[in-house]
Amino acid sequence: MAVTMELITKLRNLTSAGLMDCKKALAETDGDIEAAVEILRKKGQAVAAKREDRQASEGCVLAKNEGTFAAVVALKCETDFVAKNAGFVALTQQILDVAVANKIADAEALKAFEIEGRSIADLIVEESGKTGEKMELGAYECITAPSTTSYNHLGNKLATIVGFNQEGVDYHVGRDVAMQVASMNPIAATREAVPAHVIESERSVAIEKTKEELVKKAVEAALKKAGINPNLVDSEDHIASNIAKGWLTEEEATKAREVAKDAAEKKAANMPAQMIENIANGRVGKFYKESVLMEQEFIKDATLTIGQYLEKTSAGLVAVEFKRVNLNQD
Repeated sequence: MAVTMELITKLRNLTSAGLMDCKKALAETDGDIEAAVEILRKKGQAVAAKREDRQASEGCVLAKNEGTFAAVVALKCETDFVAKNAGFVALTQQILDVAVANKIADAEALKAFEIEGRSIADLIVEESGKTGEKMELGAYECITAPSTTSYNHLGNKLATIVGFNQEGVDYHVGRDVAMQVASMNPIAATREAVPAHVIESERSVAIEKTKEELVKKAVEAALKKAGINPNLVDSEDHIASNIAKGWLTEEEATKAREVAKDAAEKKAANMPAQMIENIANGRVGKFYKESVLMEQEFIKDATLTIGQYLEKTSAGLVAVEFKRVNLNQD
């Protein structure tokens, strides 16, 4: 059977495969459309298998919300050229639409979900066959809450979703908070949601840093009292350099080491526990303000935190959860 342009066009409409790929598949099957579709599908699987060792570091990230459910899908590929391809973006949107419409709970369930008899995993493989690039579902995140919102950043590399504790949150308010998540990359919605080990680590670092600063101040004070410029002896490399320049004698360097060692040991043995605790608490508080969504400074109004902005909008309104997917490095 002759391979006509009509048949080629029909196959392209069914598969979105390239013109020459459709022509070859139809030639192999003597014009049998169904058999040609199967060949093109198998080709997609072959391309995917062949490129398993390649890195899919580009892609398209899209978010969507409907009522109490919101989701983010990241479909990954190898190059930015393919990531911007209309067919690739459309597939990402199709997967997202299905996820939201069916409130799909996780990535495995999403990949197994069928659209017109084909699983989403198979659709991704087929798209890989069309482009010749490795493709994979890079991320799937979802939220269920009384009210949800979503935000897609320009370029389709970053998207966020947020859940709130009240129904009917104003669209613009929700979008403001979703944009805040995109811009400021918080680690949790509230301080109660911050993992305990993260707080323990921050407190430990704050305490050690405070102790180091107190020791440093004590050493500097002792050096000044001994008539030695602390800036000339703040490290062994600096000491050696200053001796070479003639700014410091070997005797002065030896004396400086002795004074610094004695002052550091005395201070370390007599630390003001309450002062250290107070300073450490202040540093942990600063961590909360920088890293917890509800306590972050609102990017649109520095006089308000996100918590204050939401309270001003509706009494008791709180962001209870968020998800952020970014293909670029933060």
